[in-house]
Amino acid sequence: MPNKEAQATQQFVDVEEIKNGVVILKGGGLRRILMVGGVNFALKSEEEQNIIIGAYQSFLNSLDFSAQVVIHSRGLNIENYFQNFIAKQETEKNDLIKEQIGEYIEFIRSFIKANTITEKTFFVVVPYDSADIAEGSSKILENIPFFGKKKTNQQQAQSLEEKIVQLDQRTDQVMNGISGVGLRVVALNNEELIELFYNLYNPQAVEKKELGIAKE
Repeated sequence: MPNKEAQATQQFVDVEEIKNGVVILKGGGLRRILMVGGVNFALKSEEEQNIIIGAYQSFLNSLDFSAQVVIHSRGLNIENYFQNFIAKQETEKNDLIKEQIGEYIEFIRSFIKANTITEKTFFVVVPYDSADIAEGSSKILENIPFFGKKKTNQQQAQSLEEKIVQLDQRTDQVMNGISGVGLRVVALNNEELIELFYNLYNPQAVEKKELGIAKE
């Protein structure tokens, strides 16, 4: 029998399905989520900073649709980091090095208890919602006898594919623009999207998998 708590949570999640790297919303809208690598802006020279700002302004001005920038801050899970050092300590034959590894592990543990370590991840959400006038007119006709015809499964599938083509065009434009700023960007696949939503809606749980992108 389905968990009641899980069912209650699903009522607040607007995601209907994740297919081919596309988030399909319950209202019919489509989203692609891009993960963007950061850059240490403060370490750049003034000239480099101005170039980055100018490129980012040009990118924003080139868009004829809205896009959402999301900064996700979360506690960093370093349990695997600990396990690697514990494994090294157990196999180390030199007693001095073995002791130093143990001291290092205890130092990190005490440091984490006293300081919250967080990781920021940057995302850009590319949307596509078919809310133009033509579609609105067709919906009106659908409510009038003799004019309204229910779409077949084949027509619905074709309509979805057409929307995905439009979404992909927007995604390419955004990715090219972000790359032009000098940042690395990747589109999340199905598995990565599932992990992302799992982490977002289960912030207290141990994360199943880390999302990563090559950094500068």
